[in-house]
Amino acid sequence: MRDQTIPTLIKEKDCLPVYASEEASGADVRAYIEEPILIYPKERKLIKTGLSFAIPKGFEIQVRPRSGLALDHGITVLNSPGTIDSDYRGQLGIILIHFGDKPFTITPFMRIAQIVLAPIVRALFDPREMLKTTQRGAGSFGHTGTH
Repeated sequence: MRDQTIPTLIKEKDCLPVYASEEASGADVRAYIEEPILIYPKERKLIKTGLSFAIPKGFEIQVRPRSGLALDHGITVLNSPGTIDSDYRGQLGIILIHFGDKPFTITPFMRIAQIVLAPIVRALFDPREMLKTTQRGAGSFGHTGTH
């Protein structure tokens, strides 16, 4: 594991992402809100984090759900994993959706998602008339069975 410095603009010191354990790959991000926000079942909300980044070229930050919120309450990141590109300088917003059955309250500075710094490899798309065949071929969803 190697560390990479990410210049980070924060609205308040409590907004800084934090790794929950020594070997965690995702850093928790918090809701930067003044008042609690109620999310009803099947509803989605954009929650601000108070964070902006200067991500180095060649990297992205991925936004992922927190497993406890997903399992215990049905709260997840809608566009998971979300991508923050290295040239974006605006505030990070997290799109949460509620798949649970009871309203859920997001409170100020609640841990709502996690972010992972990841290297980027860009593809060079090479147009072809045909592709090399494989055993799978064009087999699509469920073609290998359910068990």
